[in-house]
Amino acid sequence: MKTGLDRLLSDPALQAQLKGRRVALLAHPASVTADLTHAIDAIASCPDIQLTAAFGPQHGMKGDLQDNMMESPDETDPVHGIPVFSLYGEVRRPTGQSMGTFDVILIDLQDVGCRIYTFITTLLYVLEAAAEHGKAVWVLDRPNPAGRPVEGTTLRPGWESFVGAGPMPMRHGMTLGELGHWFIDHFKLDVPEYRVVPMEGWAPEAGPGFGWPLNERSWVNPSPNAPNVSMTRAYAGTVMLEGATLSEGRGTTRPLELFGAPDIDARAVIAEMLRIAPEWLEGCILRDCWFQPTFHKHVGQLCSGVQIHVDGPFYEHDAFRPWRVQAAGFKAIRNLYPDYDLWRDFPYEYAFGKLPIDVINGSPILREWVDDRSATAADLDAIAGADEAAWIEVRKPFLLY
Repeated sequence: MKTGLDRLLSDPALQAQLKGRRVALLAHPASVTADLTHAIDAIASCPDIQLTAAFGPQHGMKGDLQDNMMESPDETDPVHGIPVFSLYGEVRRPTGQSMGTFDVILIDLQDVGCRIYTFITTLLYVLEAAAEHGKAVWVLDRPNPAGRPVEGTTLRPGWESFVGAGPMPMRHGMTLGELGHWFIDHFKLDVPEYRVVPMEGWAPEAGPGFGWPLNERSWVNPSPNAPNVSMTRAYAGTVMLEGATLSEGRGTTRPLELFGAPDIDARAVIAEMLRIAPEWLEGCILRDCWFQPTFHKHVGQLCSGVQIHVDGPFYEHDAFRPWRVQAAGFKAIRNLYPDYDLWRDFPYEYAFGKLPIDVINGSPILREWVDDRSATAADLDAIAGADEAAWIEVRKPFLLY
């Protein structure tokens, strides 16, 4: 399998189309070639490409900042001497000054297939700036490691944020290049030149990777707490834990693959999840475990936890529904501990006046379902199922693979 970056580097005709144009690169640590050369070094070595600037998304070009809402400064690349503009620092959107440093921007970001992962919002903001300033945008496409499945409720009007770029479900099942086409169409953006350099040989329906080319490409963390493919599979559910008081495993070696707290009984939680919605737990194995975070929520405390295993022969890609698994986890805790202080309250990703769990889900629907003692799995299925079916139809014209 070849990524868009590898295709650009191996195709002189593609490179020739950039000759004489000032080129910028938006990248992060996972923006690497097949031999793990970083994109900024690989592109800078192309004689026909004049690299004049770079941009870094959340967690920075280096990916060195552990947590959310930790900002990166602008800097100068120490090797190539070009400015590196932060799109997660003083600004989230490219400024007029930074847009003046290039004619075409190459976007090479490894996504994980979830609406809340901020790289897709950064893509939208760059497209909007490109439309305003008359710049060209090329996406060097990469795999969606979570594959094609769609899951979750659609973001409702008025709930747009840095973790909610537009009306799509939590698990969108598209690549970054495909999303760019949808953004341009949906928001009616007049981008003078939008181009996707597509992958070759990506087979999102094929096992054992189902989106990620296992044994063909090395995994590099696109963000500090995205350490493996299992995390990307579970993330569309476990990311909701960022809006809860439960630990999502930050400060452990399996972040965003488990959840827990010092004051719950994980075995009882799993049993209640099975009672609530056994059909939601298909395709994975839930295992009770113990962990002690070294930082973040419940730091230094022994937590009773549930680990979501999606990496064994029992994993069923089409059956696994991480958003529903985590929804069942929340509902089980609410049923077992009715007065549990489950929802955090702070300005998540600078969205003031809204509960983080609602910002994450793009509406209060999930939280209200959890907190309604009479609500059933079928009630949530009815809402999410309609949203999922609608998105599958909406995205069809934009799929490239």
